[in-house]
Amino acid sequence: MPEASPPRKPVLPIRLLDEWGALWLRTFALIGGVAYLILDVSVWLLRGLFQRRVRIGRTAVVTQMVRVGVRSIGIVVLVCGCIGFILALQMKPPLADFGQTDKIANIVGVAVFRELGPLIAAIVLTGFAGASIAAEIGTMVVGEEIEALEAHALNPVRFLVVPRIIATTVSLTLLTVIGDLTAVISGGLMTVGFLGVPYELYKANTLNQLVIHDFITGLIKAAVFGLILSAIACHNGLKVTGGAAGVGRATTSTVVQTVVAVIVADLMFTAIFYSIGWT
Repeated sequence: MPEASPPRKPVLPIRLLDEWGALWLRTFALIGGVAYLILDVSVWLLRGLFQRRVRIGRTAVVTQMVRVGVRSIGIVVLVCGCIGFILALQMKPPLADFGQTDKIANIVGVAVFRELGPLIAAIVLTGFAGASIAAEIGTMVVGEEIEALEAHALNPVRFLVVPRIIATTVSLTLLTVIGDLTAVISGGLMTVGFLGVPYELYKANTLNQLVIHDFITGLIKAAVFGLILSAIACHNGLKVTGGAAGVGRATTSTVVQTVVAVIVADLMFTAIFYSIGWT
């Protein structure tokens, strides 16, 4: 009998369409899964507020805040401090051509409080805490600890996800405030100490440029970024399959998906704030 010919590979346009369609399916599946998880967390939070028999463990929340937030302060301060130095040095040449070196304070303040503060803090926390959360919950899934909780009638979302989401959201908001102050101070040190701008002028320009909207928009972004970060990490951790290799894939996916989601959310918030005049 003649040998069967191997199956022909689809032509390149068909393969590209297949990959593009699969990418969109995975994207919609991720959005739906994360949205459902956030809805489930919201239900548990409401039940914890209005039903006495349902309590959200304060000890678990504080423990996660220490692990996620307190231990991230050093790296956030380091990165945001470097950002302040970089902004001051990069703005000096173009502003000096117009005799506006003192306006470095205005640019650093607006850039940090509106955009770079929450964005840098979210990216740092993604690598520091997001991957850790996904790996931790994924390891529990592989070790059948989630099934053990369910066998004892303990909801894993209530006992594992809710404390992590609360802790990450609050921690990222507070870390953003620390990062904002660090970047402005480091930018001031560079501008005053090495670029020759008087301290009083730098201080006056910073205070005159910044308004309450700059601070509020940064905090809103930080809170939403924290929610997105923790929800994606918990979602990927809960759906781990395939043992240790699955945990590694969940960790990698968490970092990539969170960075993309945070950037897209930042773009959407910037457009919204621009449309309502908060810019």
